[in-house]
Amino acid sequence: CTKRRTISHVTTINASNDPITFSTNLQGFPDRPGWLRYIQRTPVSDGVLYGSPTAEHVGKPTVIEITAYNRRTFETARHNLVINIMATEEFPLPYQAEFYIKNMNVEEMLASEVLGDFLGAVKNVWQPERLNAINITSALDRGGRVPLPINNLKEGVYVMVGADVPFSSCLREVESPHNQLRCSQEMEPAISCDKKFRAQFHIDWCKISLVDITKVVPVYVSRPDPGPGILPEFGEYNPPSEALKSRDYLSDFVVTLAVPSAVALVLFVVLGYAMCCRREGVVKRNMQTPDIQLVQHSSIQKSSKELRSLSKSREISWPLSTLPVFNPVSGEVVPPLHPDSYETTSMPLMQTQTNLQNQITIPQQRPSGESHDHIVS
Repeated sequence: CTKRRTISHVTTINASNDPITFSTNLQGFPDRPGWLRYIQRTPVSDGVLYGSPTAEHVGKPTVIEITAYNRRTFETARHNLVINIMATEEFPLPYQAEFYIKNMNVEEMLASEVLGDFLGAVKNVWQPERLNAINITSALDRGGRVPLPINNLKEGVYVMVGADVPFSSCLREVESPHNQLRCSQEMEPAISCDKKFRAQFHIDWCKISLVDITKVVPVYVSRPDPGPGILPEFGEYNPPSEALKSRDYLSDFVVTLAVPSAVALVLFVVLGYAMCCRREGVVKRNMQTPDIQLVQHSSIQKSSKELRSLSKSREISWPLSTLPVFNPVSGEVVPPLHPDSYETTSMPLMQTQTNLQNQITIPQQRPSGESHDHIVS
C-alpha cells in the first residue's frame, strides 16, 4: 500500500521579480516519470510537481532534476529533488469517491489550505473516521477542453478521496433514477448536501464516481510467454550458387521500344491522312454549293465592280481631303495621291508624294460657268 499523493512546489527567492521558468526531468532521462506531472502557468508563478505513485514505486527513491532559467539575465541553476515513496497503513481505503470541481485549476486545488477546506466539506457530508486525498488530476488530462479566457473560466479538476466507511446517503442521491434522468437531460441534479460545497466549490454531481473496491472483481489479463527472444534453429543458410545462367535482356529491350514506336507510327499515318487527304478543296466546295447561291454571289461581285468604275468616272468637285497639301519645309504644293490610280502600299508616304508631285495635277475649282481642265504631264 502506498500513499498516492505527491505535491511539491518549486519556488525560488526572487527579489527582483524576474521571469523564471523551470524544466524538470528524471535524473539520467529526458522526461519525468509517467506518474509525475509538472505545471507552471506563467514565468512569474510557481511551478508545481504532483502525481500519484503506485505500489511498484515503493522504496525506490526518485531523483528529479530541476533546471531554473532566468529570462531576463539568462542565468541558469540546477537542483536535484529526491522523492522518497514510502508505504503506509492508511491505504488502500475501500470506499473511493471522485469529484469534478468546475471552478478550480489543478494548481489552485493543490494548495494545502484549499485542499484542506475541500476535505473538511467532504468529511462533514461523509462522516468517516479516515479521509485522505488519493489523486488529483486536471480536467485537461481527462480529455477536457481549454476554456475561453473570459469570465474567469477554469479548466476544472478531478479530486479522488478515500474513506473507511460506506458512502453517505447524500452521496448516494446521485444514483437515484430521478437524478440520473436529469443528468441525461443535461440538467443539474437535486443534491441535498450541495449547499455545503457551493460556497467555495462548484461540483458537477453528474460526473461524480463512487467506487467500492471491496466489490470490484479483479480482471487478470493473461499474456503469452514472450520466450527467450532467440529465433528457433532452422539450420545453416545456404546462399545461391554462383553458377547462375545469365539472362539476355535484348529481346525485352526491343519489345519495350518497338511497341511504343509502332503505335506512334500508326497514329502519325492516321493523323496525316486525316489532315492532308481528307481536305475539302475549292472545286469540291463549289460542286456542293447550290447553283442559285453561286449565281447570287457572282452577280453581287459584278455589281460592286460596276459601281466602283462608275464612281471613278464622275465629273464632280473633288472633296477637300483630296486637295493639294502645302509642304512647310520646301514651300511646294504636294498633291495627295489617288488611291485608285497608284499603288502606294509599298512606298514611304513622303517619298511617294515627292516623286509624283510633278506627274499629277489635281483640277482646281473655278467660278460657275467655267469648265474644269485636266492637265496631265
